Amino acid sequence: MVSAKGLRMSFAGVEVLKGVDVDLFPGEVHAIVGENGAGKSTVAKLIGGVYQPVAGQISISGAPTQIGSPRQAIQLGVALIHQEPLTFPDLEVSENVFAGYQPSRGVRGVDWKAMRQEAGQILGRLGSRVKPTDRVANLSIADQQMVELAAALSHNAKVFLLDETTASLTPKEVEELFVIVRKLREDGCALAFVSHRLEEVFSIADRITVLRDGEQVATLIPNETSPEEIVRLMVGRDHSDLGLAPRSYQAQEPVLEVKGLSRGSKFHDVSFQLRRGEILGLGGMVGAGRTEVCEAIFGIARPTGGQVLFDAKPVTIRKPADAIRLGIGLVPEDRQHNGLFMPMQIKENTSSVGLAGFARASWVDRGREGKTATEYATRLRTKLRSVLQPVKELSGGNQQKVVLSKWLLTKPKVLILDEPTRGVDIGAKAEIHMLIRELVEQGMSILIVSSDLPELLGLSDRILVMRQGRIAAEFKGVEADAESVMRAATGQAA
Repeated sequence: MVSAKGLRMSFAGVEVLKGVDVDLFPGEVHAIVGENGAGKSTVAKLIGGVYQPVAGQISISGAPTQIGSPRQAIQLGVALIHQEPLTFPDLEVSENVFAGYQPSRGVRGVDWKAMRQEAGQILGRLGSRVKPTDRVANLSIADQQMVELAAALSHNAKVFLLDETTASLTPKEVEELFVIVRKLREDGCALAFVSHRLEEVFSIADRITVLRDGEQVATLIPNETSPEEIVRLMVGRDHSDLGLAPRSYQAQEPVLEVKGLSRGSKFHDVSFQLRRGEILGLGGMVGAGRTEVCEAIFGIARPTGGQVLFDAKPVTIRKPADAIRLGIGLVPEDRQHNGLFMPMQIKENTSSVGLAGFARASWVDRGREGKTATEYATRLRTKLRSVLQPVKELSGGNQQKVVLSKWLLTKPKVLILDEPTRGVDIGAKAEIHMLIRELVEQGMSILIVSSDLPELLGLSDRILVMRQGRIAAEFKGVEADAESVMRAATGQAA
């Protein structure tokens, strides 16, 4: 259905794709994997019409084709589904499904009944719970992706490019999405699945293409290879080299203490201590209240009860600026909306929290700002062309490193990390894990929220498990295992 040969792509003179070949066949899921910055999303965006290659040829059903825009791609039956859904949140589902070409009744305007009926039929085909009249802003990320899939099907798309679409989904939502993927495959559609989650790749893919540094390393059949081999091909080293050695932690004095913290129905009577040089893990199912606790500590949301102590002294944190002054930083779960100024330069994002430190007579010292941003990019091994580059051009893992850079610049005593490796490939994840270890060895205290059980177990000195807004269990890191944590998170533990 799609044949891409010799694809090359450059940004500002830097080559990011170096002659990649990808074929998408009907009735097949073709996974494209690689580290952040390897070029996998660029391949999807070239086929989806977001970018145009500087060299190479794309053919649709055997015919050489110039895909000048996403609109032209969808007219050719090719739909790109992004990691972050591109929807109109204030419109209803049916308006999103038929955006740009609503059924009309001539001069009488939009045929709302027909539009909602057709949208309902498409959503029913996908097995979605979403109603045509639902407002998109009220939907989960998973349901918003269903709306995007429905919009593609309304154009009779037969080729689907899924670009990291599972990065924001729970395991249950991933399986629901895969039910749809399998149904589309059975219907004869061709699907490209861009991902860094190898367990998902091996459960859904018929073929796997591995990219490294913009080059095509291999195309393999899942049952003829292994996750370990794929990792080695992706990063150029063995999987065993990416793990963390166990560390021993001797308890020190508390830096941050939470006593009886509550916030309406979100969480209730939460108490814990975070000690100096400690990694405290916060586990639990999505919706257990973990993020809400972090937001209350950081001053994003006001608690309705309880107390926060910092360095053994009661403190009142009414807004994030109060937390920052105390020496608390927060890397949020959603980096694109809450962690970065996407259109702005990397250096401007890096300096954004500590901007006053770059002021000289009320003017920003842009030279020192750029030099500092370059130093942090080097330290965190951020892949970029220049710190003058807009941060939106970076891959997810490198964007996350910019978020980390801006907080490290403030030299916090306590750093709260909410899902720090969401949407990050295995190589960048290993680098972030090593950075976390390095920071606590230097005396920083870290509170980490993670839905990735191996990450939570591998990093944490202690683990607190939340369930329905309360602390359900506490484990020492060396004593915890995945089964015990999950039993506590789902209410099966005493």
